[in-house]
Amino acid sequence: MELADLVGEHILDAVDFSNEQLKREYSDEFETAQVMRFRLDGIVYAVVEDPDDGYRSSMQEIIVDESATMVNVFPPIKIVGRYRTETGDKCNRADILELIDVKTGKTVLEAGTDASDDYYPSYVASFHPEAMAVNAK
Repeated sequence: MELADLVGEHILDAVDFSNEQLKREYSDEFETAQVMRFRLDGIVYAVVEDPDDGYRSSMQEIIVDESATMVNVFPPIKIVGRYRTETGDKCNRADILELIDVKTGKTVLEAGTDASDDYYPSYVASFHPEAMAVNAK
């Protein structure tokens, strides 16, 4: 699955973060990686950091996580998924999903890989609950 597959209108009602031990691709070792899960239209997606990146950081994959139990659940909000990309060499590109609250027009969630300092890739997994209409003052 690709981040761009989630472009369009959805209902978001849960976001969780965890650090998990993942098996490295080229060895039998395990390394800690961050995982962000979010639920759109009743389906839980997991955005997984690549544990093989060393001092750099990028998204390894986005998957449907059918076994996830969400903890941070909130009143459903209507969002629009927008895909942002920038092309460049392997170390200078962006691959970002942005979920934007329809009522506030603000970004609630970002996930993927961004180009940091025009050189290093950077794993992106951010949640901005203050941008949700249900949290507006």
